[in-house]
Amino acid sequence: MNDPIGDMLTRIRNGQLRGKSTVSTPASKLRAWVLDVLADEGYIRGYEKTEENGHPAFEISLKYYEGTPVIRQLKRVSTPGRRVYMGSKDIPQVRQGLGVSIVSTSKGVMSDANARAAKVGGEVLCQVF
Repeated sequence: MNDPIGDMLTRIRNGQLRGKSTVSTPASKLRAWVLDVLADEGYIRGYEKTEENGHPAFEISLKYYEGTPVIRQLKRVSTPGRRVYMGSKDIPQVRQGLGVSIVSTSKGVMSDANARAAKVGGEVLCQVF
């Protein structure tokens, strides 16, 4: 698998299109950090570590509001073929602040607002609206 974050985002997107309550993805530290940001921002209910065929996995609980998915758009920004780095002042707001960019910084993976507050830039992993 070349792009584990892109794979996880696609699994979340596909699960919500099908109306599933949970989706499963292989576990890794980076995926856990991204899921922590999604849970803190209220886009997913949460996740728990399970085991699938002897390999660690995450069971992600998707969130819906009145039958429609909370996540309307989930877009990968930085890919393995094209990395996107930005300074703290250059990180764009998603839909005038209604959405969130998830940024991998030297102080950990955090939302764009937290990165601006900590005055650290980094790799923009994805945008959520």
